[in-house]
Amino acid sequence: MANSASNATTIAGPQSPGAVDESVAKKVALAALVGTALEWYDFFLFTTAAALVFNAQYFVSQDPFVSAMSSFATLAVGFVARPIGGFIFGALGDKVGRKKILMVTIVGIGLVTGLIGLLPNYMSIGVAAPILLVALRILQGLAVGGEWSGAVIIAVENAPVAKRARYAALPQLGSPIGTILSSGGFFGMLYLVGQANFDAWGWRIPFIAAIPLLAISMWIRSKLSESPEFEALMESGETEHAPIRGVLTKSWRQILVGMCSALLGIGGFYLITSFVVFYGTKVLKMPYETLLLGSLLAAVVEIFALVWAGRMGEKFGASKVILWGGVASAVIAVPVFLAIDTANPVLVILAMIVGVSTLSVPYAVSGTALTALFATKVRYTGVAITSNSAGVISGFVPLIATALVAANGNSFWPGAIILLVVSALTALSGIFLPALSIEEKGMKH
Repeated sequence: MANSASNATTIAGPQSPGAVDESVAKKVALAALVGTALEWYDFFLFTTAAALVFNAQYFVSQDPFVSAMSSFATLAVGFVARPIGGFIFGALGDKVGRKKILMVTIVGIGLVTGLIGLLPNYMSIGVAAPILLVALRILQGLAVGGEWSGAVIIAVENAPVAKRARYAALPQLGSPIGTILSSGGFFGMLYLVGQANFDAWGWRIPFIAAIPLLAISMWIRSKLSESPEFEALMESGETEHAPIRGVLTKSWRQILVGMCSALLGIGGFYLITSFVVFYGTKVLKMPYETLLLGSLLAAVVEIFALVWAGRMGEKFGASKVILWGGVASAVIAVPVFLAIDTANPVLVILAMIVGVSTLSVPYAVSGTALTALFATKVRYTGVAITSNSAGVISGFVPLIATALVAANGNSFWPGAIILLVVSALTALSGIFLPALSIEEKGMKH
């Protein structure tokens, strides 16, 4: 395992199994993609609803900023739960296998999302409503904590070493696909039933739709192949009995650098989507439809950005893509928010597209970078802890941005500064990643 820069080139025996069947790799990556699409559909439903309806449905206040901050705090609670889920499911994934845990996590995410759609609001059951919403959000966060990391790992471990960046980018496509489905669902309901009915009950339909989507995802996930690297560990009896302790004591450098590398793709995304939806509707007084359309179009363009960035990671190495993606995001931070602050629908939508596409470049290869930081026997645990720790910070980004905007006379500058800082941290991580990664023949870091 890569414990530090000095021993980053050490490779354990089962770390490098025999030849990989690329046809199997494609099937596994696509199955992982379907699961992550549902994961992000469910999670993005919550983030969008937090900006649009939860503030009025569950956190009733005369002050819209207080309601919004309460709603975004609930969003943040889910992210706090994610590392706990990462500890639990990551350790189990390193002990019993990636496939089994991925079935558990996807069921947890889908069921909780459906229940949120059925949850009575504050006007119906009073204070019990926000309490139950927070409880469901915690359960959702626990399940998500083990989902993305497992999906990326099983895709990477089934892929040829030289093409891992390409296959690791495929599960990342679940993010824009989930955004398209969730934003499209909300946009469609707004169009079909009108804003009044949408606010009253229409927002629930996309949540309830997670149940049939879950059934489809389970069927596809059931056909996943277990990782050959993990199977090699099982056969040799070299699985890690205490993966959490091993990762925390021996790989803390990898965790810190990995967190920074993942920060922009998660936190930056929620800033450009969830926070901008709130800022656009509540501060700039723009219609829901415009902001949802911006999120939808940004997600469509993001698909192409992710595919392109994955190929760049394969050609030049994940660390270089993360470095230059972070630099590019820092450069566009202020112009993007200046455009949003105009409240011009065309400029706002273009700014959301540019912002999401740019920060998606490092996100595309983050799976490759994180999996390369940890040996096979602790990889699920290491990646889960790292990505979800970044998620905790990211989950507070909309809340912090909202509070700073309120404290600064509804100025857009806090959003721009936060994006600039997060971009810089991700760019810096690209410098340190190669020295901390495990060297494998054919792998470009």
